[in-house]
Amino acid sequence: MTVWLHEERASVQPFGGPDRRTAFTPERIAIETMDGTTVAERLNPRESFSGHQQRTPWDPLHRAYFNGYALWTYLTSPFHLIMSSVEVTEGEAWKEGAETWRRLCTHYPNSLATHCDVQEFFFDKDLKLRRHDYNVDVAGGFAAAQYVYDYIEADGIKLPSRRRAYQRGPDGHAINEPLMVSIDISDVHFS
Repeated sequence: MTVWLHEERASVQPFGGPDRRTAFTPERIAIETMDGTTVAERLNPRESFSGHQQRTPWDPLHRAYFNGYALWTYLTSPFHLIMSSVEVTEGEAWKEGAETWRRLCTHYPNSLATHCDVQEFFFDKDLKLRRHDYNVDVAGGFAAAQYVYDYIEADGIKLPSRRRAYQRGPDGHAINEPLMVSIDISDVHFS
């Protein structure tokens, strides 16, 4: 997975075959050969999710779009929070077990593709990101709580290497079954 820090752009390779990769921007998703030849493409990809619910089947371009915006959001956090178009305010503290976490509430502009317009990031007493809450708009808007942990260091920057997402109940707490998403990150480099 490759993501760009200064623009919303991402690519994963291989994707669907050893000679294929994705090319994601908010306005376009494509599956390409390694030499850049377009195999499949969708302009305005967000519109293709209209009417989708949590269990609506996705085609490869749906998966590539979701993967692109989701991983861009995760891997550029907290860097993208200082973009001039992203509004960030501090919310009420959150009790998670015996800990109290600080909460940042974010408002994303329509120009950025992400899970939803309003998201929350929770930080522990050492200011490490511990949880990320959002609604998955492309899948009917269900509420999710993503826990992040097992920090690694890449080129002097610490980031979580594990992400586990669960549905979030009306009280804001995670519903621990079923596990919705499991992501393990390794071999990270910044350039």
